[in-house]
Amino acid sequence: MFVPIIAGSDKTTVSVATGYQQYHPVYMSPGNFTNTARRGHGNGVIPVAFLPIPKVSKKEQKSTQYQQFARQLYHSCLAHIFEPLKAGMTTPEVIKCPDGHFRRAIYSLGPYIADYPEQVWLAGVVQYWCPKCDAHPDSLDKPALRRSHRKTEFLISCFDPGILWSDYGIRSDVQPFTCNFPRADIHELLSPDLLHQVIKGTFKDHLVTWVGLYLTETHGETRANEIMKDIDRRISAVPPFPGLRRFPDGRNFQQWTGDDSKALMKVYLTAITGHVPAEIIRCFAAFLDFCYIARRNSLSSGDINALEAALTRFHHHRSIFIDIGVRDNISLPRQHALVHYPRSIRLFGSPNGLCSSITESKHIHAVKKPWRRSNRYNALIQMLQTLCRLDKLSAARRIFTSKGMMAGSTSSYAAFIHAGGVPEPDTNDSNDSDEDEDLGPVAGPRVMSSVKLAATSGMVLRLISTCFLVADETYLSERNYPKRVEDLAGLINQPRFPAALRQFLYGQLHPCSEISPDEVPLADCPSFHGKISVYHSAVARFYSPSDVCGAGGMHHERIRSHPDWRGQYPRYDTVFVETDADTPGMRGMTVGRVLLFFSFEYEEILYPCALVNWLVLVGDAPDTETGLWLVKPEFDGGGRRTVAVIHLDSIARGVHLLPVYGSQHLPEDFHFSHSLDAFRAYFVNRYVDHHAHEFID
Repeated sequence: MFVPIIAGSDKTTVSVATGYQQYHPVYMSPGNFTNTARRGHGNGVIPVAFLPIPKVSKKEQKSTQYQQFARQLYHSCLAHIFEPLKAGMTTPEVIKCPDGHFRRAIYSLGPYIADYPEQVWLAGVVQYWCPKCDAHPDSLDKPALRRSHRKTEFLISCFDPGILWSDYGIRSDVQPFTCNFPRADIHELLSPDLLHQVIKGTFKDHLVTWVGLYLTETHGETRANEIMKDIDRRISAVPPFPGLRRFPDGRNFQQWTGDDSKALMKVYLTAITGHVPAEIIRCFAAFLDFCYIARRNSLSSGDINALEAALTRFHHHRSIFIDIGVRDNISLPRQHALVHYPRSIRLFGSPNGLCSSITESKHIHAVKKPWRRSNRYNALIQMLQTLCRLDKLSAARRIFTSKGMMAGSTSSYAAFIHAGGVPEPDTNDSNDSDEDEDLGPVAGPRVMSSVKLAATSGMVLRLISTCFLVADETYLSERNYPKRVEDLAGLINQPRFPAALRQFLYGQLHPCSEISPDEVPLADCPSFHGKISVYHSAVARFYSPSDVCGAGGMHHERIRSHPDWRGQYPRYDTVFVETDADTPGMRGMTVGRVLLFFSFEYEEILYPCALVNWLVLVGDAPDTETGLWLVKPEFDGGGRRTVAVIHLDSIARGVHLLPVYGSQHLPEDFHFSHSLDAFRAYFVNRYVDHHAHEFID
């Protein structure tokens, strides 16, 4: 059994006010874990050491002797940490696995997770040079050869330290710790870093900043500020969607985090459309495609080809920033790192499981919380003791849970044992709590097709085609909805609802008819006089392993149709409606805006349905600038938006629409609840989540 050991290290600060306290933890994870297990907040990644941080005066920190000592100490400590694995890298070690079987294990150093400053230390290169190839800092994206320990040793034997520093970016005063381990070369083992190279680096620090510089240089500071304010209003005006963060003040927040950048990515492209040249829009679109492909949970050879194509387009279009004078060149280490992604993915798999966001999130539980529990004096010893005790408590909890000892209270358990009973493991299904969330993981295996009725709070209808749809019955607090279709149509101000319902029934009763139900004379459609039940939401369940999902890769999101959402404004979400099952992507879909979720019985058959306004495609291909599909509201001959009743079975999932703002500025008091009514056309947002990016093509 081959067991690659994934490592990661990152310096973190626990206190600025009380002496700028820093710690340098090292983390470790078995390489045969899944990405989901490694990203989860469990014990898939554990702290194994804290590297020493030499304390000297500021004057001594700049000395060559100190810098050489600090780097040599750094690599010596890492070599000592991984020394216990060295024997097992050449001679198999018999170990007992969690399944109870014994296996012969061969260990190896696997990918190393680190941000760019850490990579410079690990690879022993000069700042601003690439740690994976010998491209010169002034022209990083020109073709270059890969670095290796063998090549570095040869260069050191041929040239003096000054030439190595200036011409090859090599520090001859330090030897990377991997030199003494078999099958290990740190230049190859450095993993892609989505957080600092893609999300916060290229997107936030580079592209978003360059847009601001372009506006200032082109329009002047006063006019640029007005445009930036309009971009902020556009960002704050996007319609709501499950999991989509709202930016009430646009992108103007004090401190950016990785989550801020990921949220802004979803809506930034269309917000700047109309204010910047088309070539900048194409640059952003190419980069976003690269980003979303790279962040998938698993990638095929076709995905890697698409990744390389997106990177080529990005490199071509980003030259616009040089042409307009924003940049003299684009030779940046974090952008240059993107060229190494395809090979690293082929070596190590998806970067999603090898990102520094994993170690940064681990800082909270492994460093910051234990530090806060200490008395701040010789805190490291106390922190290590806290971590050991928490691990023991966690292990004990798992054992107690497996024996049913965590069910109920302590007194109830003691009374049950005293009575001679044997506790049983807690088997309560917690899925119902998921129904209260707008989105999130769903436990269970991947399910492609099934029909199941179940009950939670109120009535629940579940349909499964390519997804699950769940509608929970929630009546208005002010009044109950009418049961008759004519009365309900008057209440929701949709007089064509009864006719649409009758046409829907005709289509259900005559599925093989060559005539479209909306073309059938109303007199030939069946009448309906039964009762109707109204719902305020539906939950779509679908397979989406790249998003936050359950064990089987299942994900759920809630679609809402509420006339008084949170007592503030009406909310009528939009959905994908399947029109041609044989045609993939947008060409087989239509967009509908849900005006009402309801169900009724006809001839002893239960029909869960939705009343929708149609939005139809504009053209037969995506927009040439943004790469997004365009839709517009459909109107009948009387200038009214078309309505139709559809079966929930035809809904694939929710869809997020972004208004086509054009070049006009939004009013300062514009509210996002009006966005789906106020514009003539909308972009279909394929960047709202990973499933949408793969689903829409």
